[in-house]
Amino acid sequence: MLQGIGFGTTELHVLTPNSELDGRFLYYITVDHRFRKLGEACMTGAAGQKRVPEDFVKDFHVVVPPAPQQQAIADYLDRETARIDALIAAKERLLELLAEKRRALITRAVTRGLDPDVPLRDSGIPWLGEIPAHWETERARWLFRERDQRSRTGEEELLTVSHLTGVTPRSEKEVNMFEAETKEGYKISHKGDLVINTMWAWMGAMGVSPLYGIVSPGYNVYEPKVQLDPGYVDALVKLSIFAQEVTRYSKGVWSSRLRLYPEGFFEVFFPVPPFEEQVEIVDTIAVETKKIDSLSTATERTILFLKERRAALIAAAVTGQIDIRREAPV
Repeated sequence: MLQGIGFGTTELHVLTPNSELDGRFLYYITVDHRFRKLGEACMTGAAGQKRVPEDFVKDFHVVVPPAPQQQAIADYLDRETARIDALIAAKERLLELLAEKRRALITRAVTRGLDPDVPLRDSGIPWLGEIPAHWETERARWLFRERDQRSRTGEEELLTVSHLTGVTPRSEKEVNMFEAETKEGYKISHKGDLVINTMWAWMGAMGVSPLYGIVSPGYNVYEPKVQLDPGYVDALVKLSIFAQEVTRYSKGVWSSRLRLYPEGFFEVFFPVPPFEEQVEIVDTIAVETKKIDSLSTATERTILFLKERRAALIAAAVTGQIDIRREAPV
């Protein structure tokens, strides 16, 4: 609800309450999920360009209690929704902290190892900084082989790569992008291969494939050599600092048009812990992130419950299902 005077796009419908309608009460009517659901059902226009018709707003019927009751309802909802909003904000902050903790845990594990007391040395690589003294560092050219194997039929599982989820089957995603008629000639990716979305590598669109399949010919596929555990590689390449590093070796005029080609990727340095330690790091990350993810999921459920509670409270109050006199604070 606007306080004072303002202006906006002509796409907005502006509702000005008359003398019989309290402005705050009108606001709560418009945020009631039934008002919004009905408005959504009345939308007209082409997909992606739909608009709520002006007639819907004009013809919407509103139950108008006496002015003192409208004000009492608005006061009650102001107070109660503020309490719920504060709880939601606290839970959302907790989600941010959990996500931050998750990132920090993975970053430390793959760049410093699991032993906080291990002797460190300067890696000589700016993005890595200090690493355990017994770790090696090596350029990607000595750790990976480019795989340029092509599908003859295009019938293998189609995989996609994003900066959010890494490598996943395209069938598991809601994607509306154009899809080629045939996938013959698409690149083969074996389980454990590193797949990089050449166009979006600067955003972190890379990861290790969890299964055999095919990817776009515009992607690059790399087979890790025996000294690398695929799980360790997957955790490492998903770090934001790694995405920043590969950007240095990408080509293009604009940041949003950068491409990471094999010759650039092969220049990137990787930390290389002993293989057994890589496996231990991956196992520990799995255990610890599972705990964090479980707490995050529970927090998300709580936020959803609070939002549903908020919506139900508004709906009940503006339709007279709550006796505001009995709900008034002592």
